[in-house]
Amino acid sequence: MEKLSLSEAVECLCSNCEPVVETERISLWNASGRVLGENIISEMDQPPFPRSPLDGYALKSEDTTGALENQPVKLKVIDEIMAGYVGRHHVKNGEAVRIMTGAPIPPGVDCIIRQEDTDYGEKEVKIYKELKQYDNYCFKGEDFKNQQLLLKKGVILSAPEIGIIASCGKPDVLVYKKPAVALITTGDETMMPGPPLKPGKIYDSNMFTLGCRLKELGVLPQCIMHVDDHTDRMVCAIQEISNYTDLIITTGGVSVGKKDIMHEVFKQAGVKTLFWKVSVKPGTPTLCGKYNNTLIICLSGNPFAALTNMELLVKPVLSKMLLNRDLEPDRKTVPIDKGFEKGSRVTRYVRGYLNNGKVTIPTNKHSSGILSSMAGCNCLIEIPAGNYGVHKGDQVCVIPM
Repeated sequence: MEKLSLSEAVECLCSNCEPVVETERISLWNASGRVLGENIISEMDQPPFPRSPLDGYALKSEDTTGALENQPVKLKVIDEIMAGYVGRHHVKNGEAVRIMTGAPIPPGVDCIIRQEDTDYGEKEVKIYKELKQYDNYCFKGEDFKNQQLLLKKGVILSAPEIGIIASCGKPDVLVYKKPAVALITTGDETMMPGPPLKPGKIYDSNMFTLGCRLKELGVLPQCIMHVDDHTDRMVCAIQEISNYTDLIITTGGVSVGKKDIMHEVFKQAGVKTLFWKVSVKPGTPTLCGKYNNTLIICLSGNPFAALTNMELLVKPVLSKMLLNRDLEPDRKTVPIDKGFEKGSRVTRYVRGYLNNGKVTIPTNKHSSGILSSMAGCNCLIEIPAGNYGVHKGDQVCVIPM
């Protein structure tokens, strides 16, 4: 099977998965980052009444004619209205109402004077400034009107959008469901953190690195498990998990060693192989297939290789499944402030730190099995195939993480 370019591999994966179009209604508290599954149309005016934008006095603008600091206008204070309460009087000429921010403006009033332009009087107030009609006056429906389309289906919900929905009086919202994703790590050599290491063993970091990355991308894996390098057990796991998942991600077992079982697993389970090997470094021996309607992406067991192809291959798939274009890998061209002299026959990805429009390589540890040098990195630096590295000041393509 021929090695695919990165773009060919992404196209192949995305053509073999579908967006999740089922919806569910959830609380606004849980809606951040979700994709809106309905149009939001207001069923009220917001604000539902004319209101004061500041602390001051509600009055008639004509009563302020000629008002100056050394020649104030005096008005009788007939009421006080706090936010959340309604005034008791219709305001007439020569009268004013003490009013607080957000309180309903009483009838008969056409402006609000801020309290700093008065003497703060309680029974009688001195007005030191002339106002025009509707100065400091928030109209009913100023934010939005009844039956106005506020948000379109497909919008990614963040704090402002959720606030808009709440201001309509809606406690919940219809959103698209998330894809069901499973993460399986493999390897006889790995064990869970906690107990002391046994001879020949290492702790399983991939489960936590990739599992947490999935959560950062908005997907809580429905199943996370470890399977030893045992073909029959992995076949059973794939077949069982595929009954309730849209995507299975595995790590390890994808090269050509005696313990690289995933090729045999695909054969015995009846998984249709889509491709094996991508022209990228690290993570070349990536194996992908489809079992019934479940997409299977088998990443390298090397920690940095697995994390790299999570960004390059898995993110585009999640973008399509989640109907979230924000997850499509972004690319920027910036200068690099440190050279990288290693050439590569295939496109290579190097850990980097992007800051103030420049990128740096903060480490000299680039092995695909090394994870510690990813600490503090926030991007991948893309070095094109067939060159001899990059030099300080060169323009390079980076993929923010």
